[in-house]
Amino acid sequence: MSNPLQEQLRKAGLVNDKQLKKAQKEQRKERQRAAENKGTDAEKARIQQAQAEKAARDRELNLQKKEAEERKALAAQIRQLVEANRQPADGEVAYNFADGGTVKRIYVDEAMRKRIAQGQIAIVKLDGKYELVPADIAERIAARDASCVVLKNVPSRTGEENRDDPYAAYQVPDDLMW
Repeated sequence: MSNPLQEQLRKAGLVNDKQLKKAQKEQRKERQRAAENKGTDAEKARIQQAQAEKAARDRELNLQKKEAEERKALAAQIRQLVEANRQPADGEVAYNFADGGTVKRIYVDEAMRKRIAQGQIAIVKLDGKYELVPADIAERIAARDASCVVLKNVPSRTGEENRDDPYAAYQVPDDLMW
């Protein structure tokens, strides 16, 4: 089954059988290349999409690793601050404080209890243990991770509060224990 135009050209003597076969062979090769290119275009698109998805996954994993490393570095900084500045927590006086919804107790001496109450010393939680650190160190720890600071009393401004306080003339005993 041949092309009517090709038949007419052959009958007119403008082309011979050899040239027709060569032209048909070229047309067949052209169709095969076109079919292959269609398949490769789809495959190329699929490969590019897979590469894009892999790159997105890799970026996400790298971001997670970076965040984990940053958290680890912050934890190490907090640990270093606490260990370098911890205050001794040994004494007979129990100091009660709230950690979340539970009341915890730490034993300190009387001078340390006063310093905690005045806001000079703060209580921080490190690896499930409670440590005493100076208030300025607690502020530096809170800047890194606020959840580590369990108790930091704010020093009271006695001058301003006493003017408005109707009970300012009455002294509260220092040895009052609850």
